[in-house]
Amino acid sequence: MNGLEGPRRSARPVRVVLAKQLGADIDGAWWPYSGSLATELPNLVAALQQQLGEIVEICLNWSETDGQVDLDAMVVGNRWATVMRPKRLRLIRVTGRNADITLLVVPPRTSLALGALVMRCAAVLPIADADRNTPLFATADSVVDAALAESARWARRVHNEVAEG
Repeated sequence: MNGLEGPRRSARPVRVVLAKQLGADIDGAWWPYSGSLATELPNLVAALQQQLGEIVEICLNWSETDGQVDLDAMVVGNRWATVMRPKRLRLIRVTGRNADITLLVVPPRTSLALGALVMRCAAVLPIADADRNTPLFATADSVVDAALAESARWARRVHNEVAEG
């Protein structure tokens, strides 16, 4: 017993950002520190409970065998930008008693500059004019566009599975 009451505070804050208006195909982004869901998910759930209510379901659009996207390799103007983008970006759907959201999952090893821009774009937050005309912004914007398309495909697959089952 450590004598602490209430939830433990993580040494690192959860990197999650939500749009002001929920209900879009992408409602924001989550940027875990590692690839370990067992380590990261409890902090995400704790961070989202106030807004969503008690978390009752979490769905992922990937399996353990799916490779992670390297967003930094996609940067426009980067000599590695010719690397083929994987078929889909990672999304997580979190359903609470009061609301549900779909978040783009930013790969843990994404550079700070690109990760921050992807999160802002995913949550439809303001972007400084100086950042808008950069290869990083072009990449972040295309990542979110791809995530929106993947979210729509995922929603159709889930809807069809429910209708069939």
